[in-house]
Amino acid sequence: MKTNMVTGVVSVLIKGRCGHRLVMGHRFDLGARRPRAIQATPPLLLLLLLLLLPLLVTVLAEGGDYYELLGANREATTREIRQAFKKLALTMHPDKNPGDASAHDRFLKVNRAYEVLKDQDLRKKYDKYGEKGLDEQQGGRYESWNFYRYDFGIYDDDLEIITLDSGDFEAAVNSGEIWFINFYSPRCSHCHQLAPTWRDFAKEMDGVIRIGAVNCGDNNHLCRRRGINSYPSLYLFKAAQKPEKFHGDRSKDELVRFTMKFITTAVTRLWQGNVFAEVETAFSSGIGWIITFCSDTGDCLEPRTRQKLAGMLDGLVKVGWMDCVTEEQLCHSFQVNGGATALFPPESSLDLQGSVLWLKTLDSKEIYTQVIEHLPDLELLTTHSFQSKLSHHRWLVSFTFGHRSSSNDYKKLQARLRDDHIQVGRVDCLTDSQLCQSLYIQKPCVAVFKGLGIHDFEIHHGKDVLYNIVAFAKDSVGAHVTTLRPDNFPSDRKEPWLVDFFAPWCPPCRALLPELRKASIQLAGQMKFGTLDCTIHHNLCSMYKIQAYPTTVIFNGSSVHEYEGQHSADGILEFIQDLVSPSVVILDPSSFKDRVRGRAEGQVWAVDFYAPWCGPCQALMPEWRRMARMLSGQILVGSVDCQRFQSFCQSQGVRAYPEVRLYPSNTPRTDHYMSYNGWHRDAHSLRTWALSSLPSAVEDLTPDSFRSQVLSGQDHWVVDFYAPWCGPCQHFAPEFEVLSQIVKGEIRAGKVDCQAHHQTCQSAGINAYPTVRFYPHLGTRRHEHSGEHINSRDANVIADTMRQRLQRLLPRLHSKAKDEL
Repeated sequence: MKTNMVTGVVSVLIKGRCGHRLVMGHRFDLGARRPRAIQATPPLLLLLLLLLLPLLVTVLAEGGDYYELLGANREATTREIRQAFKKLALTMHPDKNPGDASAHDRFLKVNRAYEVLKDQDLRKKYDKYGEKGLDEQQGGRYESWNFYRYDFGIYDDDLEIITLDSGDFEAAVNSGEIWFINFYSPRCSHCHQLAPTWRDFAKEMDGVIRIGAVNCGDNNHLCRRRGINSYPSLYLFKAAQKPEKFHGDRSKDELVRFTMKFITTAVTRLWQGNVFAEVETAFSSGIGWIITFCSDTGDCLEPRTRQKLAGMLDGLVKVGWMDCVTEEQLCHSFQVNGGATALFPPESSLDLQGSVLWLKTLDSKEIYTQVIEHLPDLELLTTHSFQSKLSHHRWLVSFTFGHRSSSNDYKKLQARLRDDHIQVGRVDCLTDSQLCQSLYIQKPCVAVFKGLGIHDFEIHHGKDVLYNIVAFAKDSVGAHVTTLRPDNFPSDRKEPWLVDFFAPWCPPCRALLPELRKASIQLAGQMKFGTLDCTIHHNLCSMYKIQAYPTTVIFNGSSVHEYEGQHSADGILEFIQDLVSPSVVILDPSSFKDRVRGRAEGQVWAVDFYAPWCGPCQALMPEWRRMARMLSGQILVGSVDCQRFQSFCQSQGVRAYPEVRLYPSNTPRTDHYMSYNGWHRDAHSLRTWALSSLPSAVEDLTPDSFRSQVLSGQDHWVVDFYAPWCGPCQHFAPEFEVLSQIVKGEIRAGKVDCQAHHQTCQSAGINAYPTVRFYPHLGTRRHEHSGEHINSRDANVIADTMRQRLQRLLPRLHSKAKDEL
């Protein structure tokens, strides 16, 4: 999509990344520096509004805000987006409205809204640029009504099963808890057959471990990265261990039996010889005991229930059992005459009435609830103790507005974070309001203080669930991200700062925060990182004209640079690297004439003509920089600001933004160019288009040339064995062209068509396409099978692999050369 420069009054629906919608009248003039608000006398303005009203209604009817179309909030999770869409699909689908000619078009709009908002990257683009930042192809196809009724969102309504997606998967499996995850596809019949059993299993094990599900239809990149190649695939994740796949019978009993093998917390048999030492040791560490007394009469907990409780209360309470048949006297000393179960908190005593909690149930969940309710709350920090305790130690602090923690699960935090040397406490902001006000804490939250004083902390903005808080705490203490306030905002600091202006309710903002932590670790000592909550610090955000979230800005002395790119650690690092060593040449009329029009023989230029106010131009910028880095050393990449150089762009025939042109080498006219008219404006698509202008450095090999040049020649070769009908081969072809340019002069590149030359490929042992083989020259004739397989489809990785291999072979090559002399 391009933005036309035709003069005229249009009604524009402007959307921020996350924020309010504004309907504004703008005049886009050919010579305008920016959109200008319409100036009119009241009668004329009224007339204009009456004329524009039908157009405005049409715009809203045709497009409409995607969140409003689905009836979802902007802060909705992927699961909530999916649930909202399913509800609409069941009533609006054309299959349910056979007599309605408009049903297809109406459902197509709803489907497009869902396809965009379910995808994390597309949702970020939409929140920032609106529909202008998207390709027009999303949501063009939809499924049958039966699919949405029976196959869509299998586990969305099951409370015991946590639906994970790309945004929260890593935090979940790295939280230290045990996760058993079902990777499924909605089209898989075996997945649907398993679903009732998986639900029953989840109810059985709820609270013991975390039960998850990943829809690989919506998260195919995540599933591919995890090596999932069949459905359903059931994997158990435990901290510091390799994920283990379940291969057994998919019955509830087998699933429970498999899972219980990973609940390794000890259940201790207590008897006269160990009971007092075990109890005293636990009490001295502040840990109590659940003891079940087993006798011929009454009830005691079954072995599996004991093991479940040991896992559920690991680090909080020890679990033991006593055989009152063989230890009758010992059981009597505990005032037990039959089967019974009790919680003995530290400092409890049988003589102290009410200090021992006798449990009247055999259900593990009910026992867990009673025990966790009985445990003491987090340590209360006050204004007087806050600074002394937090100055030199790492703390996770829960800020509450009342005497209780927001969740009893918070009592498990100390045990979960003990090995990370993070202490846990709470502050009551109703009692210590001045302390909370000084830290700008205005609502219940959790924050990590990093042991560098009370002003160096980071607030948690993720899900208010235990596994997410634990993962945040572990990440935050090792990262270098600070929650900013007016008193520590780096407005006049000399050292470089990256500041993320955000709103906690904005999903792309929350997704960016863990990426900032990763980037802060990699740039430690070079750049400082901070976040500013614009829902609290409105004035500060207004001062920097923040209109959409997240907005990430780099302050470097007097220079201010707004980050435009993927919300990932790698994207941020690339942007900062580009500031230090720009990959795109900023062109003005003079330098365009000298460098592009006056380019040297063999030089190729790719140039982006853009306007800063143009939404599609803004969406293109990070992809353009990424493409420039990919093409480094092969094609020169530049950009021209047509708002600043309007007359020049007009003289070059630029009529719409962005205008992407390629100026090839060796043409009679230096002003000759090719325009890019492709649908996709991502870095890979643009690079493929640009490289098509270069003469290919890849040689087509026949059986004869493969034998004479590759096997018998004296050059190093890298060969791509492919088939013309193979989709991955077609996708890899431009990457192999890039590789040939990278290693040009060092290693020759060739390709073999295995459909046309089947015997050659068979003799070389090729059984999959594409296959990349490296044939280094070692001074002797090479055998067909001598090629070294390279398991990568990234040009830079392949080039590095081959160069490292040649480096290791150097001594051998030198030795052969001496022998020949």
